[in-house]
Amino acid sequence: MSGKLRFFFIIVFLSSLALAQQEAPSLLVSNSAEWQDVYSTMQYAAINGATSNFLVSARHSTLLLNQLSKDSSMLIVSSTTNPYVIGYKSVLESRGFDQVEEVKVAGANLELARRLPATVKDFVILDDSYGYNAISVAPYAAISKSYVLFATKRNINLVYSYLKSRDVRSVILYGQLDPEVKERLSEFSPEKINEGDRFLDNQKIVDKYQAAHRKMYGEPKKQAILTNGEFIEQEIMSGVEPVVFIGRSNVPDQVRNYIKSSDIEIGILIGNELIGSATFIRRELGISVFVKFAQSARQPSSTISPVEDLDRFYLPRYMLELDVFQIRYNRASGNIEVTYQNKVDLATFLKTNSLIMRYQGGSQTLGDETPIFIDKLQYKTLIYETKADGSKLDPMLGNISAELFAIYGESKNSLEYTLRKTVEVETVSVIDNSKIEIVSVLYDKASGRFLVEIKNTGATDAFVNIELLDLLINDELVTRGGDKIVLVKKGESITIEVTSPMTEADLAANPKIRVRAYYGERERNLVNVVEGEFIFGYTGFGYMTGMVLKQVGENAIIWMPAIVILILLILILGMKKKCPHCGEINSLRAKRCSKCHSEI
Repeated sequence: MSGKLRFFFIIVFLSSLALAQQEAPSLLVSNSAEWQDVYSTMQYAAINGATSNFLVSARHSTLLLNQLSKDSSMLIVSSTTNPYVIGYKSVLESRGFDQVEEVKVAGANLELARRLPATVKDFVILDDSYGYNAISVAPYAAISKSYVLFATKRNINLVYSYLKSRDVRSVILYGQLDPEVKERLSEFSPEKINEGDRFLDNQKIVDKYQAAHRKMYGEPKKQAILTNGEFIEQEIMSGVEPVVFIGRSNVPDQVRNYIKSSDIEIGILIGNELIGSATFIRRELGISVFVKFAQSARQPSSTISPVEDLDRFYLPRYMLELDVFQIRYNRASGNIEVTYQNKVDLATFLKTNSLIMRYQGGSQTLGDETPIFIDKLQYKTLIYETKADGSKLDPMLGNISAELFAIYGESKNSLEYTLRKTVEVETVSVIDNSKIEIVSVLYDKASGRFLVEIKNTGATDAFVNIELLDLLINDELVTRGGDKIVLVKKGESITIEVTSPMTEADLAANPKIRVRAYYGERERNLVNVVEGEFIFGYTGFGYMTGMVLKQVGENAIIWMPAIVILILLILILGMKKKCPHCGEINSLRAKRCSKCHSEI
């Protein structure tokens, strides 16, 4: 190749490189009210070394202009279905921004994935039903140049086709995912992170972040963001430091232990909603905590420099709410009965850390050793034995009050909410003579329900509620509650249904079922507990037919007289008589033949 020709190719190469660099945007702006679009836009920017912003309202679209550089080449990612502003590109161009491109997407996650350079070979897969999981993995994705894909059973074919079109090096399946997703992506030999608890999952991904940071910089990151995974914010998405979940109003034990044993020395709290948890971490765990809660005003209105709130895009939250319905001292049994009420449509685990009973002449402290399950929108009564001092038949005299402190959360290890209450204790004298037996457990594949047979062996009617403990479903331990509280009459047996769809793999993973039944004479005070472990069988058509026939048989005696009368009426009304003259068939009530009109 001659020198002139070589020089020509070098010029063409450099020109192409310069053009490519010019076309690559240095700033991305999300114009969407969907958090998945905002997240994907910011992550795409982080992977490509660009900066990013997002809109949180229509008003914010003009306010944001005050912090954007007109020299930046800009890409606006606008939602086709739910944008904050229509025609945002023209708004920017009217303000002097002349390097603006706008793409309109029905879903930014896969659309931007298709724009990724071929050098991106690592992917993290998660379900966008759990927004906090996306926040947890964001710093690791940024530092490792991995792209986060949202996958469910509805779009797994599209995600699979996309991954097949690329040179994939690694795949991480993070958190709870549909079985269809895990099965379809198994050919990529994915790493799985799913401890059945979002705090433990978060710690696993922080460990991976620290490993990547050591590889790049020779040491772990000493600073971490403290949050709860409830919103998107620029520093969270940047990958500058990992994200550690700390709990809303209580720092779970595993979080305390993790921070103590980690290399983290400084915590950055984004926003001030979790200031209580962050204060505990500073005082008890010995790390420095700084709060980032505001930014300089982008549209100053006075000579004094004002501040405004951080730009945060909030994710859907699952708020738990637990309350104390009543606390009673039962003189007949000598027990304290604490009835909790779950006020939301989400199952909850709770643990009474401290129940201080104050009465004439003394006090007692009671509580739980392990968390207790309370199903959605249900009441649950917990029983605590009082401690008699030996000098009185009744250990508690006079007016009684209770100071209660409980923690609760979405799983046994995620007790991040607190409940504090002082209650005047009602004194009653009630003897509960109910008694039941758990007879057997069956599973109906057609309806996806466990059928637990309960027999009332006591002298009174009993209300019963069922729990199936620690079922291994989709690689996660879960507890399932009965569909409703059921009345079982004295001497009778009844089948209680517990809805729990199970795959064949789930059924194989649970050869035995641990059943716990709460029961009692009062529907809101199920003060007795019985528990057992069972090998369950399966139901089929014969079983369901038998149940129907059994119900028909039970109701036959009640309805038999009415059925007999109805049959007689039908027979009488349906009877006919024949005309002796022409043979025509006439109604039983007819006096003349309808054909020959002769008297009959």
